[in-house]
Amino acid sequence: MLTQIINGHILTPQGWMKDGSVLINDGKILEITNSDLAVIGAKVIDVKGMYIVPGFVGMHVHGGGGHDFTEATEEAFTCAVNAHLKHGATSIFPTLSSSSFETLSQASQVCEKLMSQSGSVIQGLHIEGPYLNKKMAGAQWEEFLKEPNPDEYISLLEKTHCIKRWDISPELPGAHDFAHYTSSRGILTAATHTEAEFQDIKEAFAAGFTHAAHFYNAMPGFHKRREYKYEGTVESVYLIDDMSVEVIADGIHLPATILKLVYKLKGVEKTCLVTDALKYAAYDGEISSDSRYIIENGVCKLKDHSSLAGSLATMDTLVQVMVKKANIPLADAVRMASETPARIIGISDQKGSLQKGKDADIVILDKDINVRCVFSKGEIVDGTCTIIH
Repeated sequence: MLTQIINGHILTPQGWMKDGSVLINDGKILEITNSDLAVIGAKVIDVKGMYIVPGFVGMHVHGGGGHDFTEATEEAFTCAVNAHLKHGATSIFPTLSSSSFETLSQASQVCEKLMSQSGSVIQGLHIEGPYLNKKMAGAQWEEFLKEPNPDEYISLLEKTHCIKRWDISPELPGAHDFAHYTSSRGILTAATHTEAEFQDIKEAFAAGFTHAAHFYNAMPGFHKRREYKYEGTVESVYLIDDMSVEVIADGIHLPATILKLVYKLKGVEKTCLVTDALKYAAYDGEISSDSRYIIENGVCKLKDHSSLAGSLATMDTLVQVMVKKANIPLADAVRMASETPARIIGISDQKGSLQKGKDADIVILDKDINVRCVFSKGEIVDGTCTIIH
């Protein structure tokens, strides 16, 4: 079925195209043209002047819709992915927080099975931990934290091919050997939950740590020890020009001023927007009474208020915050939610931008940056389309 989306502002790699159309066939973008004349035989969708943008890439998301990916079941994966898909995340890398290697192995098997299914939006698995600095653990499960063990991670990575990203603390003994190995396998290796200063970050980058997870969160900035002052992880990452970052742009984990600073200093090409969402994102149910979390002021926190635990955001929320609170141009905010993460995590050949031959992963946004319709590989996602055809 040939589908034509007309009468919108289309975000292309060259910028906005007004009043053009996007032709879709067999799940792919057949053509993007500056003409919105109806094509004979095509199903025409008139978006009435709204924005036509690439689907978002969720490269750090722990769960949603009431499920966490560490449940390691097909039901949990499917429910959480679908919850975020309806908010425009047409490519998702399920994130596993620090867990046992039995859980990591089981989740990998589930991930591979779902990735093999036609139309899956899952692009690979993301592991955060368990090789983390205990002093910077935050909401991570402390009982799982340890130093890198090559017998563990090599064994897991030799059994599965779905792991595309792995985050650990770069200052731990054995972390550089870990990064050499993971990066050699094409796995995006990120620094996280860390106390690293400049020399540590410089050496970690050389070893293969090319990305900083949830920038500013779970890492120190400029600080003092006795009478002397030291750069923190934050300043160190800024000084490594080629190191990319991600920010939890829910407007709560970081204030708008810091979001704007990251955009100014790291730029669109090196900045990704991530939700770091927990199971309670896109979820209307109640939190169980035995949960270690509470929801307060629109964010998840540990019950003892010692740390933020994760966001309740979806990818569309991040774009809204960047535009409405941080005053970032819409095109740049969308690129940081789509094009940049797709390139950094290695799926930009098919995802992240509206171009001929790429997957027809498309989001329609209205003038208030609300999602009005989501296309995943050319198919309208159930429950998202409120456009009059």
